[in-house]
Amino acid sequence: MVGSKQRKAALLFGLSDVCVTAISFALAYRARLLLPLENDFFLTLQSQVLLLGFCAGACVTVGYWLNIYGNVDSPRIRVILRDATKQVGYAALGVLVLEYVLHLDLSRPFLGMFAATNWGLLIGLRIAARHLIPAVRREFGAPRYVLVVGTGPRARRWAQTLEEYSEQGLQIMGFASTPSDDAAHRNLQFANTYPVFATAEIPALLKKHVIDEVHFAVEAREIAELEEVFLWCDLEGVCTRINVDFFPHVTLESLGSTPLLTFATAPDDEVLLLVKRLTDIALASLALIVLSPLMVLTALLIRLTSPGPAIFRQTRCGLNGRRFTFYKFRSMVVDAEDRLHEVAHLNPKRIVIKIPNDPRLTPLGKWLRKFSIDELPQLINVIKGDMALVGPRPAIPSEVEKYKRWQRRRLRMRPGLTCLWALNGRDKVDFESWMKLDIQYIDTWSLALDLRIIVKTIPQVLLGRGAS
Repeated sequence: MVGSKQRKAALLFGLSDVCVTAISFALAYRARLLLPLENDFFLTLQSQVLLLGFCAGACVTVGYWLNIYGNVDSPRIRVILRDATKQVGYAALGVLVLEYVLHLDLSRPFLGMFAATNWGLLIGLRIAARHLIPAVRREFGAPRYVLVVGTGPRARRWAQTLEEYSEQGLQIMGFASTPSDDAAHRNLQFANTYPVFATAEIPALLKKHVIDEVHFAVEAREIAELEEVFLWCDLEGVCTRINVDFFPHVTLESLGSTPLLTFATAPDDEVLLLVKRLTDIALASLALIVLSPLMVLTALLIRLTSPGPAIFRQTRCGLNGRRFTFYKFRSMVVDAEDRLHEVAHLNPKRIVIKIPNDPRLTPLGKWLRKFSIDELPQLINVIKGDMALVGPRPAIPSEVEKYKRWQRRRLRMRPGLTCLWALNGRDKVDFESWMKLDIQYIDTWSLALDLRIIVKTIPQVLLGRGAS
């Protein structure tokens, strides 16, 4: 129920943002025409439609992209101000890019007034919604009573979440212990003195009390023990929901007519992953064009300063362990891999080969490594689809064989040029911390996180911080 209401709220606020953007555009345009400035300003009807359509679309797109519509009725003013600032800021940046690409001649005072008006109206709308939405729900929405099955830590956390959504109509009527609960749990009283019932009492509760939903917030091993409870709820026609936060990503899919409950340990939103892929292709292509003179110069210097090819090729593990050919500028002597046994004792990471002041490096290679210039050919890997701009670094197959089981989960995301470890010291990060940062990235991935990592990586690379 909460999910469907959030989707409806996102749709309604998306439409309201379109209206707010249109009003802001009209007010700013009218105000600019009335300003006694030296330069006249006028937009044709076609230009107005184009600009307004782009601004409205950008505003809504940013709202969905940054999940702002999930916080539209947040009670915290700070969240409202932050989200409105992000939404208007990114949309304004998009307008500037549009102006440059289409060679539009837009008035700076007009753009400033438009952004300021839009920002103010968005904040006003969401502050008003903060008070209006709960009132509407109380007046027109009947409460839904929830029985929570479980009395352990997961049930307590779920109870706190339900209480946060009490204004949306969710009311906890009590808890039911599971067969494996300790006797102490049966007498447990929760924060709001909710009653706790035994499992055997659930059929009677369904008959005597209004129970709209039964939520199972138990450990994974306890679900099989509750099969009879599921049958009781099914016979009574009661909606049942299972809290499965022990899996990071859960979706309901179907293959033919068969429903499938999918438990994923990595992001699997195909739309967002497609946006990520298209963004990677666009940015990598642009970077190749801009950096091509530097790459040509680097290749020439490598050939002039040491014998051997300019490009080093190596087999690496990609998405889900797929093998691919990895490209980088050669920073070591030609027979570096054959001489690995000579320097293996200098490797502090043991599993990943990262040797500080590696004697196999060429004089030029030290500088290529320091400023990550040697990584530039991997932009080709990004365009080919072997890699992404942001993601766990691609590992050598021999390294993957030494991984612990939990570390193999980093293979479930397309490898990248940079990731969280690049912001925490690059080569200075120890192996265990490196693996944990990659898992953290997978569990918290979003397009906004990718953008932050890219922006924060640039100064790290330009200043040569953390590279060995």
